[in-house]
Amino acid sequence: MSYKQRPTFNQPSRGLGDSVEKFTRATGINTAVKKVSEALGVEDCGCDDRRDSLNRAFPFKKK
Repeated sequence: MSYKQRPTFNQPSRGLGDSVEKFTRATGINTAVKKVSEALGVEDCGCDDRRDSLNRAFPFKKK
């Protein structure tokens, strides 16, 4: 999933990674991490890769 295809709060989570991302965006943690990464000159904090890894490891089953 690319940066532009991130899940919104209205879409169901595919796995644990999507739920963690929704939580960090709602609390502002995601914004803080992005700003610190920019200040340190790091292009990518690895959030998207971690989200995808968590989604693969802990998917939510569809009923």
